[in-house]
Amino acid sequence: MIRELAIRVAEAWTLAAALQLALWAIQQRTRNAGIVDVGWAASFALVAGLFAWRATAPLAAWAPIAAIVVAWSVRLTAYLVARGAASSPEEGRYVELRRKWAGRASRNFFVFFQAQAALTGLLSTAFAVPFLATPGRLGPLRFLGAAVALAGLLGETLADAQLARWKRDPAHRGQVCDAGLWAYSRHPNYFFEWCVWLGHAIYGLAFWPWGLIALAPQAILLASILWVTGIPPTEAQSIRSRGEAYRAYQRRVSKFVPLPPKRP
Repeated sequence: MIRELAIRVAEAWTLAAALQLALWAIQQRTRNAGIVDVGWAASFALVAGLFAWRATAPLAAWAPIAAIVVAWSVRLTAYLVARGAASSPEEGRYVELRRKWAGRASRNFFVFFQAQAALTGLLSTAFAVPFLATPGRLGPLRFLGAAVALAGLLGETLADAQLARWKRDPAHRGQVCDAGLWAYSRHPNYFFEWCVWLGHAIYGLAFWPWGLIALAPQAILLASILWVTGIPPTEAQSIRSRGEAYRAYQRRVSKFVPLPPKRP
């Protein structure tokens, strides 16, 4: 099992690396590094397809998790493209990186794009085991895991839709979105994205003991959201663009987990 799992992860990494190499070449021309996010989101549908093609486990073992992974990947990819990540002026956090890196931007972005490919390979362990093994005595956890992941997918979709609708109103220009789920969490999209990966982990536990490996990706993703590439740069950019309005929002609304807002 270890050998088969290592091969699948290596294949996922290779596929994602090829995709991100192509996207890095595109951003060299367009000067829009935001396309890396589109590639990261899309790569998981490709990886799920690769795993399905190479599957040795029964269809019933992996079909539910594969469907959720593809649905999550396609939805997020479409949302990012619609938001302009691949075509509009470069997002603020990438503009800041380009300014910070100056003459080393091309090389550093190449490393950054490939780091995202490596992350795809690593996170693919969250759903790789069901393609290689059959559920054990903890098989019913598949239903719970699929339900949690599906709830996360729906919550993330709702959060993104609420933000997009709020931004379309010209009266909100320069303001901070605090409508719908955004009134209870400053980053409900990140929270529900983590729920998707938590669902993958629960699903993986049905394939005890090999499924234990699925616990690591959700922890890695959570750490990345909370302390690395998720909330910190997003909030830094929000403070640069919204100033005191966003600081007031920080004081009032939960950072991650949706909670009732504090009174002013």
